[in-house]
Amino acid sequence: MSTETKLSLDPIRQAIRRVVVGKDEVIDLCLIGLLTGGHILLEDIPGVGKTTLAKALARCIGGTLSRLQFTPDLLPTDIVGVSIYNPKEGTFRFNPGPIFCHILLADEINRASPRTQSALLEAMGERQVSIDGKSRPLEAPFFVIATQNPIDSHGTYPLPEAQLDRFTLRLSIGYPPTEEEKNILLGRGGTTRLETLEQVLTPQEVAQLQAHVQNISIEESVVDYLMQLVKATRQHAAIRLGASPRGALALLASARAHAFLNKRAFVLPQDIQSVAVASLAHRLVLNTEARYEGTQQHHVVEEIIKKTPVPR
Repeated sequence: MSTETKLSLDPIRQAIRRVVVGKDEVIDLCLIGLLTGGHILLEDIPGVGKTTLAKALARCIGGTLSRLQFTPDLLPTDIVGVSIYNPKEGTFRFNPGPIFCHILLADEINRASPRTQSALLEAMGERQVSIDGKSRPLEAPFFVIATQNPIDSHGTYPLPEAQLDRFTLRLSIGYPPTEEEKNILLGRGGTTRLETLEQVLTPQEVAQLQAHVQNISIEESVVDYLMQLVKATRQHAAIRLGASPRGALALLASARAHAFLNKRAFVLPQDIQSVAVASLAHRLVLNTEARYEGTQQHHVVEEIIKKTPVPR
């Protein structure tokens, strides 16, 4: 495939920035997650714009958006759908669930039971769901934006490492800057502008961009640098479980998407550094001593980046 494309995400970036104000880096990382064909986990407190971000993105690509509020009583069939028996015809008719969409907002995913959480695993990894012994493909692009509240533990089920590993990036939106929050209150951003967004790309064009990003070139020395970072997570004294090969692939895909957003047809070490924390930190399992000392996963990744020599 040619490394050239006339398609660009710049119009989407500008459109979303009018709605989600003061969070340019978060928007770029969200678009990187979309370009990789992966999924993102938004770990943040309620009310900072997670739903608004997902709705804005869906509007810009003309895609279908499904929002699921995860609760302890949510069942797998509430996500993937169920076959309903028609007594008149004596046949079963499949009633698709909300997962059959382009963008799925899984709100407070850690409030659902592990059984329900696992209903997303096949969809996230294989872009299909298996129901009644039959595999049903999901339409491309399929993008999961899952959220969870990091300070709320009552009535929650922590995501297991195997499921965390399926998220390409973990992001945090945070509070907006003071001036930008004032603009939101004055109607210069936020949901008040959401209705004004227009479609910029089609879902099919987004799928083309995803295929194009996979072909962004990367030199072997830069791949070696990426591998050194990943290997360092497996050898660090504070880490019990380092990044998996899936994590290395996610980091590479994210670096390629970052290069594309910066209008380059090749990956630089700086691209890897820019996405390393969001791509790797949530995959790391700290040992008991490090947790008691208050060590944070992203601090470990930042330390590894500082200590790993950059190829020249």
